[in-house]
Amino acid sequence: MHPNALLEMSSELLRAVLQLDSPADSVVSAFFRKHKALGQRERHALAETAYTVLRQRPLLQHLAQSGSGPTERRLAILGWQGNEAFLRGALNTQEQQWLEQVRQIDKTQLAPRLRHNLPEWLAQPLLARLGEEQFWALAASMNEQAPLDLRVNTLKAKREEAQATLTAAGIHAELTPFSPLGLRIHGKPALNKLELFTSGCIEVQDEGSQLLALMLDAKRSEMVVDFCAGAGGKTLALGASMRNTGRLYAFDTSGHRLASLKPRLARSGLSNIYPTQIAHERDERIKRLSGKIDRVLVDAPCSGLGTLRRNPDLKWRQSLHAVQELQAKQTAILASAARLLKSGGRLVYATCSLLDAENEAIAEAFSAAHPQFKKLDAAEVLSRAHVADAERLVENGYLRLWPHQHQTDGFFAAVWEKQ
Repeated sequence: MHPNALLEMSSELLRAVLQLDSPADSVVSAFFRKHKALGQRERHALAETAYTVLRQRPLLQHLAQSGSGPTERRLAILGWQGNEAFLRGALNTQEQQWLEQVRQIDKTQLAPRLRHNLPEWLAQPLLARLGEEQFWALAASMNEQAPLDLRVNTLKAKREEAQATLTAAGIHAELTPFSPLGLRIHGKPALNKLELFTSGCIEVQDEGSQLLALMLDAKRSEMVVDFCAGAGGKTLALGASMRNTGRLYAFDTSGHRLASLKPRLARSGLSNIYPTQIAHERDERIKRLSGKIDRVLVDAPCSGLGTLRRNPDLKWRQSLHAVQELQAKQTAILASAARLLKSGGRLVYATCSLLDAENEAIAEAFSAAHPQFKKLDAAEVLSRAHVADAERLVENGYLRLWPHQHQTDGFFAAVWEKQ
């Protein structure tokens, strides 16, 4: 494809993505379905340029003001993630001169909002919580691409065996530093073509998400509920932990999300999982299980702000008002899920949010309202699950993962035992 044609296509994709009326990954996927002739390198350049512009939208919009021509074209030039020589071939003389001038700007002297690239409603509480040094480290980390983490399905393979198989396929995989089940890959190899993937030996799952499943510590022959199962990443990890015994209910209000679990479930070799669509957290099917369940995981609906490395559009699509609405939903879901547990049962509440309002505030309010639930120290729970350096992952007895400190998505988890 001619360089200018690809740059124009990048501008077209940005125009769609920056409307912010749908998740960016779905917009990008739809764009590629429309343009099926694009090669792998072209797709990579287009997608990563779009995500770079989303990550640094305030900065790039500010810098783009000095140029001329369509705004999306200027943003595509500034955020370009393809071959540099290819980009030069698409630019006229005036654009080349402008780009060189922009690159000479000392960005460290710009206003804070142009350096952290976060909405103020999000930047302010994070700065107040973390302090200057940690806040700027977090902001920088969230403008980077996330690595690709894999969970090894221990029903079918050992971690070292899976690592060796990937190495033989020319894919370098490191052991994850905390999860005993994880491998980490840098880059985006075509895993879905590997026999290791198609046979269910590995699943894509962030290391932080793996730790949430390990905290629940589901055992053989138990009755377990994944209360907000979604597409089932943690459900599959729990089923393997149970060694394909017992009964594991995967509840979700979305039939579409549960449908995404089916092909993964087929690959996994698990037969102890029962995907179940519910109407709401007070569904009759939940009431019938009240007091009968050994362990419940509540991976609650949340703002998703811990996943900004992967989903940078979320910081522009979420709002303070939306977070406040989520708090009410999180409180109600946690209270309903807690009713399922028998005496001695374990409850884990988790989010992929960075905000105290969705995390510690919800957990502390639950503890105050439910004295029959004893809070467990997350470091002790993780250590018993063979998680390395568990103390590094915990704040005030809660699991607290930060992208800049732990190289995972941002996660929170609280764990209780019913007395």
